[in-house]
Amino acid sequence: MKKRENNYAFIDSQNLNLSIQSLGWKLDFARFRVYLKEKYGVSNAFLFVGYVEGNNNLYTSLQSAGFICIFKPTLTYKDGTIKGNVDAELVLHTMIQLPRFDKAIIVTGDGDFYCLVQYLLEQNKLGTVLVPNQLKYSALLKRFARKHIAFMNDLQNKLTYKKEGGRK
Repeated sequence: MKKRENNYAFIDSQNLNLSIQSLGWKLDFARFRVYLKEKYGVSNAFLFVGYVEGNNNLYTSLQSAGFICIFKPTLTYKDGTIKGNVDAELVLHTMIQLPRFDKAIIVTGDGDFYCLVQYLLEQNKLGTVLVPNQLKYSALLKRFARKHIAFMNDLQNKLTYKKEGGRK
C-alpha cells in the first residue's frame, strides 16, 4: 500500500498571477488547487497574497477552493500602485510548517526564494519549484537540478479559467 503524500504548497500569488497573465491566459484557481493535490500530493496549499480592501469575494472564493490565504497588508503609492510583498511571509510560514510536511512545492519564478529552495533541498524537503512562466523566471532558480523544477506553460488547457457560462 502506497503511503499517502503529505506535501504542502507555498504560493507566491502575485508572481503566479502576473506570470500566467503574461502568457496570455487566466488561471482557474479552483482547478489549480485540484491539480496540486492530484499531481503533487498537496494536502495544504498556502496562498500568500497582499490584502486589498474590496476583494473579499475573491478571497472567499480562494478559500472555498481549498487555499489557506495568508494576507499581507498592502501599501498604496501616490501613483495608485499597490504593493504587498509576501516574500518574508512565505519563507517564515514554510519554516514554521517544516516539521508537518513531507515535501514543499514552491510556486514562484522569483529568485528571492533561492535561499529557501536551497535550504529545503539540503533538508530533503523540496518537492518541486513550480515556475509559472518558463520564459521569464530568475536565473538563480535555474541553478537547481532540472528534476526539481517544473513549468506551468503547458498547463493552459487544464488550468485556464473559463467564464461561468462557458463551463461544462
